[in-house]
Amino acid sequence: MKTLSLIIALLLTVTFTNAQEAEKGKSITVNIDKLQSNSGHVLISLHTENTFMKGNGIVDKKSKIVDGKVSVTFENVEEGTYAILVLHDANDNNQMDFEPNGMPKESFGASNNSMSFGPPQFSMAKFDVDDEDLEMKIIL
Repeated sequence: MKTLSLIIALLLTVTFTNAQEAEKGKSITVNIDKLQSNSGHVLISLHTENTFMKGNGIVDKKSKIVDGKVSVTFENVEEGTYAILVLHDANDNNQMDFEPNGMPKESFGASNNSMSFGPPQFSMAKFDVDDEDLEMKIIL
């Protein structure tokens, strides 16, 4: 009987510890408005420096556009340094399309709205997740 009680107590301790650890992460809410059309979807990716501009992020989301607006939340993000990339995939082919001269055909953006000529840079788009939830607006 003592063994059974000990096993149940251990299971409850592990369960509650894991639940508390899952709640330790913060949320990042990304708002995008003034999209030029409701066609397609918006692809939003959360990146570390190692994944930035190298394909998929550590978390990728796809959102419908409603009345020219999108709002997406990344949940349980651990403390660290991140950047967000956004693409309005107007033709729903899950990739950025380019003109013959190399210029993008579809709108894109990055956290901190740090857009200059050329592709986004992690050093300009990075932000820290620490002790508070974040909300940011990204302009395409």
